[in-house]
Amino acid sequence: ADGMGGHVGGAVASSTACETFLGAISAAAGPVTRRLDVALAEANEAIARRIHAEPRLSGMGCTLIGAIIGPQGLSWVSVGDSLLFVFRDGQLAILNEDHSLAPMLDEMVAEGKMSLEEALTDPRRHYLRSALMGSAIELVDRPENAIALEPGDIVVMATDGIETLSEEQITRTIGATASRGVEAVVSGLLDAVEGGGDPYQDNTTVIAIRVR
Repeated sequence: ADGMGGHVGGAVASSTACETFLGAISAAAGPVTRRLDVALAEANEAIARRIHAEPRLSGMGCTLIGAIIGPQGLSWVSVGDSLLFVFRDGQLAILNEDHSLAPMLDEMVAEGKMSLEEALTDPRRHYLRSALMGSAIELVDRPENAIALEPGDIVVMATDGIETLSEEQITRTIGATASRGVEAVVSGLLDAVEGGGDPYQDNTTVIAIRVR
């Protein structure tokens, strides 16, 4: 979960969402899709309760990706603009939907209504269209079917700060570090982000799992 609403509010929202989600996903019964839905709803409600108890936190929220790897493969629920992708045989596949304005700006580029440079530098690019804020969630990405995984696949979850890197840079970095283990993959990606030297660099969190 990637927090929003100021430093304190963002930290409270993201930690509340993660702790609640993990507890709920462990306690929920039934199909994976139902467990993901229940955990998401409980995480959002926990944020609502926290805001009600501490009005100064009003406006806080966070993105969230919750994923389960089971016999059928990878299942997830996603809200916001954090990323979920799989690296396989040298190829990178982004799995979840982006709930920021970035896809809409990119569509305007494809339609000839905006230049690529304008889209990439538009200050609205990272505005969220959906987040957990304790109210109705506008957009949720939760596919009905799991994505099949293969031995050797590397599953990565990351906050949007990683988008300082292009897909090509992410692919190249994972390819260069994968043989040394997922710890090396995470370190390599974070080093690449830091090496970019962006003075406005957003915080970046990365989780990587290798399928055996």
